Parts: sequence; C-alpha cells; structure tokens
Amino acid sequence: MRSTPAPIERLVNALKRLPGIGEKSATRLAFFLLGAQTSVVYELSEAIGRLKEQIVLCEICFDLTDESPCGICQDDERDAALICVVEEPADLVAIERSRTFSGRYHVLGGTLSPIDGVGPEELRIAELEARLRSGEVREVILATNPNAEGDATAHFIAERLEAAGVRLSRIAYGMPLGGDLEYADHVTVGRSMENRRSIN
Repeated sequence: MRSTPAPIERLVNALKRLPGIGEKSATRLAFFLLGAQTSVVYELSEAIGRLKEQIVLCEICFDLTDESPCGICQDDERDAALICVVEEPADLVAIERSRTFSGRYHVLGGTLSPIDGVGPEELRIAELEARLRSGEVREVILATNPNAEGDATAHFIAERLEAAGVRLSRIAYGMPLGGDLEYADHVTVGRSMENRRSIN
C-alpha cells in the first residue's frame, strides 16, 4: 500500500483541525495547494501567519479588528445608544450582513456553560455593565443564539441589567431553535433583528 508523503500527511492533519473539514476535504485542499502556483501558497501562508499578529480585540466592543477602537465603534453615524450583545465576532458579522442594525455591539466571548467551566466572570458581562454606566445607552438587544446556552446567558444578563434603567430586548425567534447566527441567511437574521421583543 502506497504511503502518503509526510509533508502532505502533516498538512492534511493540520487542515482537519479546521471546523467542517474532514479527511476527504482536507486531502482535496492539500492536493489543490500542492498544484497551485507557489505565489498563491505563500500568500495563503503569509495571511495565516499574520492573522495572530495583526488582529486585536476592540477595546470597547471586543470584536476582532486590526485597529482599536474598531471601525463600528468609531463610526459617528452608528447609534451609540443602541447596543446589540452577541456571543462571538462571527455573530456580529451575520447581523451586519442583514443590513438592519445601525447601533453598536458588545461581544461576550461565549455563553454561560457551567459544565465547561464558563461562568459570568469568563464572559464580558462586567464590561457591558460598565458601558451602561455612561448613561448613553437606551436599549440593549440580547442577540445570543436561540439554544439552551444562549437563552440561559440572555436570561442571566437580563437579570443583571434589570436595574440599569435601559430597555432590554431579545431577538425574535425568526432564527431556528438550536441554530447559530453565523450560519443563518441574512434575511432570517434581519427579520430576527426587526421583530425583537421586549423582556423587561
């Protein structure tokens, strides 16, 4: 039986660590890169290598950005009185694709998950509360994913912010239960934002 050369096997194993990439997809990608122009391979390699060096967290909303504050937080045309709370940067991207939201964001960095050892201290809830103390915010939209962890996180945050004197709303369930914002189409995300409901 013909063995796979070690460099190809190493690349396949590395690619398999990416989400949604199995053995067959990783092998196909590896052979594509092997047959691609050297400049294409080096460009990809350089882009991956610089990713960790050049991407930082926004000091205000904690989105991934190449400058801090990020472009959204610096944009004077965005409504600073309206904050949409999301789990991860990919969820922010999904909402931006819907083109229905003109406020600003707050990225939690995950959801409450006691089994995995993720409590309130591991999320950016205290930072959200600090943003509300400025008195500028009038509404917080809780756009965590409509699953058990997302709902529990939204409920916890709603209780924490109840005394803050701001309107609290939750995205409507135009999103499929158990689904992720990151993978939803822009129309569904847009309707969820437009049909959000008050929770206080």
